[in-house]
Amino acid sequence: MLKSYVSIGAVVALLAVAFGAFGAHSLKGHLSEDDLSVFETGVRYQMYHGLGILLVALLSDRLGAGKLVVWSARLLTIGVVLFSGSLYALSMTGIDAFGPITPIGGVAFLAGWLCLALAVRGAKR
Repeated sequence: MLKSYVSIGAVVALLAVAFGAFGAHSLKGHLSEDDLSVFETGVRYQMYHGLGILLVALLSDRLGAGKLVVWSARLLTIGVVLFSGSLYALSMTGIDAFGPITPIGGVAFLAGWLCLALAVRGAKR
């Protein structure tokens, strides 16, 4: 199952590069400085966690594909969608209803990293 997360992590990172270029070249004249900063935060966290998804998938060979490792990859992926996605939507639409979704994505990131830490702690040497 975690092999698919190598692909997911790579696509998440690829899209972060594409969104970053889009933001820098297409949105710069259309968004306020604050909105562009929000968009860039979404891109930055998407890239960090795309790389994190790849890390989890690659570590699964050493740790085994136990529930904690699988949930780590799932939660990081969910976090990207909720955290970065809500920041993109908020910055480009100005609809404040997207704001409360962002912390849910942040909690998913935290839970994903915690799952990885617990998986490493419980792994057989």
